[in-house]
Amino acid sequence: MYTLSMNQLGVIGLGTMGAALARNAARNGAEVSVYNRTQGITDEFMKEYGQEGEIKAFKSYKDLVQSLAHPRAILIMVKAGYPVDKVINDVREFLEPGDIIIDGGNSLYSDSERRFEELEKKGLRFIGLGVSGGEEGALNGPSMMAGGDSDSYKELEDLLASMAADDGEGGKCVSFLGEGGAGHFVKMVHNGIEYGVMQIIAECYDVLKRIGGFTNEQLSETFAAWRDSDELNSYLLEITADIFTKKDPEGSEDLIDVIKDSAGQKGTGKWTTQAAHDFGVAIPTINAAVDARIISGSEEERESGNDFPVSVDEQDPIPPPKKLNSILRNAYELSVILTYLQGLSLIKKANEEKEWGIDASEVARIWQGGCIIRSVLLKSLQNSLSSDNEVASAAKEELINRFSGDPQKDWRRIVTYASSRGIPIPAISASLSYWDSLRSDRLPQNLIQAQRDFFGAHGFERVDKEGEGFHGGW
Repeated sequence: MYTLSMNQLGVIGLGTMGAALARNAARNGAEVSVYNRTQGITDEFMKEYGQEGEIKAFKSYKDLVQSLAHPRAILIMVKAGYPVDKVINDVREFLEPGDIIIDGGNSLYSDSERRFEELEKKGLRFIGLGVSGGEEGALNGPSMMAGGDSDSYKELEDLLASMAADDGEGGKCVSFLGEGGAGHFVKMVHNGIEYGVMQIIAECYDVLKRIGGFTNEQLSETFAAWRDSDELNSYLLEITADIFTKKDPEGSEDLIDVIKDSAGQKGTGKWTTQAAHDFGVAIPTINAAVDARIISGSEEERESGNDFPVSVDEQDPIPPPKKLNSILRNAYELSVILTYLQGLSLIKKANEEKEWGIDASEVARIWQGGCIIRSVLLKSLQNSLSSDNEVASAAKEELINRFSGDPQKDWRRIVTYASSRGIPIPAISASLSYWDSLRSDRLPQNLIQAQRDFFGAHGFERVDKEGEGFHGGW
């Protein structure tokens, strides 16, 4: 067992997140050695932040490594994929057995699994560290999801805990989740949930604006009221309320109205969708959110849609703004709950197959501070996943009860209002269909199995007999 000095950390990559994490570590008492491939960025960083703690800059990997006592901890904050492999390969020749490489970027979990195994063979240790919170979170306290080498994490735990956000109950939003790629898998799913919730909020905005006629000021007030409620409080609602108050610095309009309606993505949503297919887990809300971003950026396809015929039915009376707000609030709440549950179901299934040892309740706990998807809802989800059966049962009952009565009716009303007026709400609609699929005693896939057997002799199971491979003799 190596003994790591928690007061030292090397940081390679001084982009937005790398710079913020380096400053965070220094502010919390660590001696930080930094390096960036572009020297000008390093110089600017030192000029702006070099006095925030014990920070030293170096012009080569060799010098950075030699500045740290063995065993060393080196945090890599560069673009996911080949750049991470390139840095690892280049810095590795200066490292010694027992040194720890930490990948704090948004790496694909399978890449982290590969790096963990490759470095282990060379006597080096690896931590795949998912970091959420954006620039502000990285600086003032992110949520951190660690995977890889468990002994390395124990040595790093004090340093990481000093840097992490508070969970609101005396703990820190950092945890070792499992071997290999567990940390980056959980971070990937975190981002998938983020896609889903952001899309649901965007659809609520669209409905309120296009059906309810809400002004930007009213939209800000609406999302602020949702944010301040005991049931819905979240970071994403907080920033949404603020967005509608911002004026265009280059003109007199509200900034939201001059932003092009084409959303970007860096790949983690797509990875979540791919992983769900690989593990056989339904995450329709997250899939819909990924598709919505793709469609928004597909200019040629959207232009072709200008000629599509449209037939809408606007006879259904729309309730007054205050009532519409209340109805949509319920649709938002139920859709968001299912988005989190879809993500957690994916983590659970992947954990069963990969045998990482992830504690889903612990995942919900460390998402309660610092990260982009932090929300009051996560406390209920944490309790529903508790190992205490009494606590888990009560929390599950409370969550299920939210779907009863008028809230569920309102959820259905919103889908009707939007559909009848030709307004796409793919994530909210997918959430409702997901709910109805789970609660249905019988789904129409028996017909699909019949079709598959008809044209391909794929066989089917029967409801009245055990076994597989029955054929219809069509």
